[in-house]
Amino acid sequence: MLHITKLNDGIDLFKALGSEVRIKILDILLNDSSMSMNELASRLNITNGALTSHIKKLEDCGLITTSNESTGHGNQKNCAIRQDRILVELEKEENMKNVYSTELCIGHYSKAEVCPTCGLASSTAMIGEVDDARYFDHPNRYNAEILWFTKGYVEYVIPNFVPTSQRITQISISAELSSEAPGVNSDWPSDISFYLNDVPVGIWTSPGDFGDMKGLFTPDWWFPNWNQYGLLKMITVNRKGTFIDGLQISDVAIDQVIQGPHSGIRFRMSVEETAKHVGGLTLFGKSFGNYGQDIRVNITYAPNM
Repeated sequence: MLHITKLNDGIDLFKALGSEVRIKILDILLNDSSMSMNELASRLNITNGALTSHIKKLEDCGLITTSNESTGHGNQKNCAIRQDRILVELEKEENMKNVYSTELCIGHYSKAEVCPTCGLASSTAMIGEVDDARYFDHPNRYNAEILWFTKGYVEYVIPNFVPTSQRITQISISAELSSEAPGVNSDWPSDISFYLNDVPVGIWTSPGDFGDMKGLFTPDWWFPNWNQYGLLKMITVNRKGTFIDGLQISDVAIDQVIQGPHSGIRFRMSVEETAKHVGGLTLFGKSFGNYGQDIRVNITYAPNM
């Protein structure tokens, strides 16, 4: 997801979308997953030189990715969609200064109960043995920058340093997620449930487990037929309800999960055994996937009324 919170930050994006040719490029890539520059130029009936400038504009604003692939006739550049959603927020925040921000490392969960297939890895090596859930309790799990499991959950404690005279009005959490299939499978739905302080706030269905191309930040030692990247999702809970990428998924509001400014905040991601799609969960940290981040949290607060 590409998240624009200030219009000035989206100028390059808006310019990139202001071209009929570039819109056609995105439409083609949405339907065909990935395509070489030669194939795109032929489909659009333009020269490779003309196509290059359009591709650069789309790549510079983060809408697509390009990668070089060796063929029998030399190297060939392939293009693919990078974003699954664009969110442009026009609603003014209550007070942009009153935000406490933090980032949770992937391995710093407080509780976990998982079932194979499962595993963890740091930026440089696997942590323990694959499909042995005992390693989710290993001391080295604090170094994990990717984890995955078929069903179960991981739970994180979110630090709360909101001033005592304030009340929490919104919590936003962003993370890069995908399903967990044996190997990889882009058509492998999984119902991922989100909880705050044991209250179920909503469910998002991940469409698949992606490995069609290398993740932008995924290290070179990582196995090519394993999870490469996920989708960046933003879960927001405020006074109006719970939203994912700006779309409301439940009526659970902030006052139902936060009891006061000193309230503890526990965030859980789970794949329930009773879910319609038990397709697992992969959680990507800053050294894996396409977004170079861990779990980012913004807590908005305002004076007590």
